[in-house]
Amino acid sequence: MSISSKDKRVTTHRLLEMKQRGEKIAILTAYEYSIAKILDNTGIDVILVGDSASNVMAGHETTVPITLNEMIYHASGVVKGVKRALVVVDLPFGTYQGNSKEALSSAIRIMKETGASAVKMEGGAEVKESVIRILSAGIPVMGHLGLTPQSIHKFGTYVVRAQDKKEAEKLIEDAHLLEEAGVFGIVLEKIPAILGKKVAQSLKIPIIGIGAGNKVDGQILVLHDMLGITQEFSPRFLRRYHNLNKEIHNAVANYIDDVKKVKFPDEKEQY
Repeated sequence: MSISSKDKRVTTHRLLEMKQRGEKIAILTAYEYSIAKILDNTGIDVILVGDSASNVMAGHETTVPITLNEMIYHASGVVKGVKRALVVVDLPFGTYQGNSKEALSSAIRIMKETGASAVKMEGGAEVKESVIRILSAGIPVMGHLGLTPQSIHKFGTYVVRAQDKKEAEKLIEDAHLLEEAGVFGIVLEKIPAILGKKVAQSLKIPIIGIGAGNKVDGQILVLHDMLGITQEFSPRFLRRYHNLNKEIHNAVANYIDDVKKVKFPDEKEQY
């Protein structure tokens, strides 16, 4: 029976088993109860409560402004809607960089106040101490390398990362460092496909891509982008599976028209 069957709870160990037998891992983001419940019923393997909520839910230009309290609010709703998928929550900017004690405190709050199964952190060697401290408390950690949106003000651009040899070598070193530290998986964002393949083949843990080619162990997309709710964001790696923006627009326009013309409610829709 496939791990992705709907009656089996997904754990970090199951994700490792999936990699070992070549079964790809499917991940999407969610930020609230109703959508999380729908995603869970589809058989999605992992749901990430991403700090992308800063963009798609709060309207910020970057992921930097979102707070720990806001992430906890979004994650607690998601967890309530999920029975099967593994729920991972992003540690937001400023809650783990440079202070491993604060990192542990942030991770503990997420685990205790949301009921999530793991946290995700951006960075390699520079956050090693925080990763190790969180793992020492028994909290699973997922890494994130390549384009790291929380560092956008450092890079100043969202261009493809690790295209030159030095940065590619640093990414590979960081990936091995994170694996040795004990993370259960790593997201690679917006890097050359050949580098994504190299990392996936050289590490035992699952490597998840978002713009990292199809030779990694799984893929992740932001739900609002994949469903076409957001229209402004169109990177090469994004495939829109629907145009929900247009669907919602048309539905609301029809509702307005029916209200204006007194077609809603009709006799069957009143008491």
